[in-house]
Amino acid sequence: MRPLSNRTLFAARAYALLAVVLTCLLSCAPGPSQAARPMITDDARIVDPKSCQLESWVQSYRAHRTDLWALPGCNPFGWFELTLGGAYEWGTGEASEKRMLAQFKTLFRTLEPGGWAWGMSIGTLDTWYAPKRASLFEPYVNIPISVSLADDRVVVHLNVGAVHTRGQSSAWDATWGIGTEVVLNERTYLIAETFGRQGEGSAGQFGIRYWVVPDRVQIDTTLGSRFESPVSAYRWISVGLRLLSPPFLP
Repeated sequence: MRPLSNRTLFAARAYALLAVVLTCLLSCAPGPSQAARPMITDDARIVDPKSCQLESWVQSYRAHRTDLWALPGCNPFGWFELTLGGAYEWGTGEASEKRMLAQFKTLFRTLEPGGWAWGMSIGTLDTWYAPKRASLFEPYVNIPISVSLADDRVVVHLNVGAVHTRGQSSAWDATWGIGTEVVLNERTYLIAETFGRQGEGSAGQFGIRYWVVPDRVQIDTTLGSRFESPVSAYRWISVGLRLLSPPFLP
């Protein structure tokens, strides 16, 4: 039998990983999650007009906690993006959590090579805790700014925003983020970021993003940690899948 090339082996493993993630989404997602995955720092971009995307990932923490996220989003009219999705979090011997995210995002300036862009997103993150069935409702607003450098081979993202936890405080907590995407080749990107929330400290992560099918199927993996507790349970590894559709909406 003729041996497989390295490229063929890599493609086979990548498609196998996609199948595993899709299986997890279909079998584990609960019934009736930003910049492109896996960055928490948002970018000043939206999905193409009349198109949709699915951003999904599994994130595992050192403290034996695991998150499973699925965030579908669409751009129905060409000038804004709507995202509605959620997550399920569980751990050994601990209560589970369910989360629902709804977000509206628009741009005031689009990103061009060598240029910059900015926009705004507003949304809510609702969390339900079992078995106590307590809930947490957090509306937020965020301003993403993206700057293209080195002929679009490096893109820097800056975020300034605020989040409010209903029932716990009458004030809004500031949020921030700074991240970068560096093109390694036509399909592979190096990504790194740091981000934080007032009163909760900061965190960071880095990883690789790879286009299995250019502009349609993307996979990624990251390592991250909170900075104030580098040897604590707040370290994580994530594996994600992003699917983008061609224009199909009426």
